[in-house]
Amino acid sequence: MKAEYDLSKLKARKNPYASKLKKPVTMRLSEDVIDYFKGMAEEAGIPYQSLINLYLRDCLANRRKLQIKWPQAV
Repeated sequence: MKAEYDLSKLKARKNPYASKLKKPVTMRLSEDVIDYFKGMAEEAGIPYQSLINLYLRDCLANRRKLQIKWPQAV
């Protein structure tokens, strides 16, 4: 192994993983929702934010649509 390396000859290139980076967002979630995902994450041995991301990624991959049934007004 060399004591020093000459990096001046290296060519700059874009990070190939830049498009896959995660973007930080702020979300307001109900406490019971957070507790639910934290419990599932603990069982799975992964961080709960990663579990939420996996769940949302699954929704994206399967093109799930939200279906809300509002109660009929009387």
